[in-house]
Amino acid sequence: MSDQPTVAGVAISRPGKELIPASGSAPAVTKLDLASYYADVAAAMVPFLRGRPVNMQRFPDGIGGPSFFEKKAPSHFPDFVDTVEVSTSDGEQHQVVAGDERSLVYLANQACITPHTWLSTTEDLEHPDQLVFDLDPSVEGLAAVRRATRLVGDLLDDLGLTTYLKTTGSRGYHVLVPLRRSWTFEQVRGFARSVAEVLVEREPDLLTLEARKDKRGDRVLVDVQRNGYGQTAVPPYAVRARPRAPVSTPIRWDELSRVRPDQYTIRSIGRRLGRMNDPWRGLRRRAQGLDKAQERLRKLTA
Repeated sequence: MSDQPTVAGVAISRPGKELIPASGSAPAVTKLDLASYYADVAAAMVPFLRGRPVNMQRFPDGIGGPSFFEKKAPSHFPDFVDTVEVSTSDGEQHQVVAGDERSLVYLANQACITPHTWLSTTEDLEHPDQLVFDLDPSVEGLAAVRRATRLVGDLLDDLGLTTYLKTTGSRGYHVLVPLRRSWTFEQVRGFARSVAEVLVEREPDLLTLEARKDKRGDRVLVDVQRNGYGQTAVPPYAVRARPRAPVSTPIRWDELSRVRPDQYTIRSIGRRLGRMNDPWRGLRRRAQGLDKAQERLRKLTA
């Protein structure tokens, strides 16, 4: 329709549709707000999306209504939204690859609040270029999850690996290792699990590998299951479907003690980007292999 506002060349349908309701002093987030946000952060965000298949987390009626994950690219999507053919348990299918500002805004217009991305790219879908540790607390409070996150970073540093840190925009933190595409998903996840097992053995009262919440107690889950073919993680600057619209945010390690997992929001992240360099800038130039790290890990556990 002619009266539809346009963002990055995409006509936004039902622009006033409320996707995230007002919460405290934070105003509601409309579909137009979401599309405009993704256009504004595209320069910072797209480098972390480019080439990665996307699982779209869509909320047609906002976060108060039903939602669903959509992996297969709908046939009605326009040609400018790239796709890639991937192998799944249901056979071959095409998934969206949101590799530019226009595609990212188009997904927002489809009420995709959060794009979840693969840990591999179209250059080589079978070999990940990211290793992710997801620190997920079981109880309220930040002391435990911050300590757990620090322990992960310290051990990976001992293994000779360069790590990057970000908030999830939810309750925890992600520790990421950029990888060369030399190991399979099975090998990478096996390495990640071995690292997690060492940590749990050292700190059994703080950490767990138990995915079931009713078995964790008050321990922090060291989740390594994202390191599998077709599994996903929330990319930097993605909006989370939560009150206040928090944003997954790259941070420096020295910020861990003062930046909450949900601190930056759709309304405040722009100020951060405007006053400081992205801590993840140039991340791909630090891609590493895991052979030496695995050998060091073996010596620790011998």
